[in-house]
Amino acid sequence: MKILGISGSPRKAGNTDTLLDKALEGAQSAGARVEKIALNDLNFKPCQECGGCDETGICVIDDDMQLVYRSLKSADAIIVASPIFFGSVTAQVKMMIDRLQSLWVLKYVLRKAATARRKRKGIFLCVSAARKKRFFENAKSIIKIFFATLDIKYAGDLCLGGLDRKQAIEERTGALKKAFDLGRALVKDR
Repeated sequence: MKILGISGSPRKAGNTDTLLDKALEGAQSAGARVEKIALNDLNFKPCQECGGCDETGICVIDDDMQLVYRSLKSADAIIVASPIFFGSVTAQVKMMIDRLQSLWVLKYVLRKAATARRKRKGIFLCVSAARKKRFFENAKSIIKIFFATLDIKYAGDLCLGGLDRKQAIEERTGALKKAFDLGRALVKDR
């Protein structure tokens, strides 16, 4: 089983990355192979709404997003991690999701399976300096749409507020354990 972790944080080794790493560690402890993609390290453009995917469901932009498409298609489960920026997921996550227009076309316009027909699950990890629940709800609804496009069941989330310092997550051992357990459950609950 392969678990794909996608980090949408621009900050390396911050709260988001630490939470994602702990969830991937949990998945690995249950026997999964894991892959982590840090979106901020990739060189890719936003969707150009060029219509290049309209006939084939394949994005015509040749950039690092091609690597993400392959990883998304081959993963048995996906973990998306993002801090809250202005009440939503980061631009990096939103840009990746917008580039899934080609897979949306494949599924809803061309009526073809975007991925192999198998039951897949996904979880969302999210941190914020603020404690406003509506910010998490907005971010969760974006991730739910992303998962639905890829036929991934939204299997849960861990949304934590009040994390305004880098590595503040280290003080929340209960949250780190919950992230570990969520990652482990992706493998065990298959």
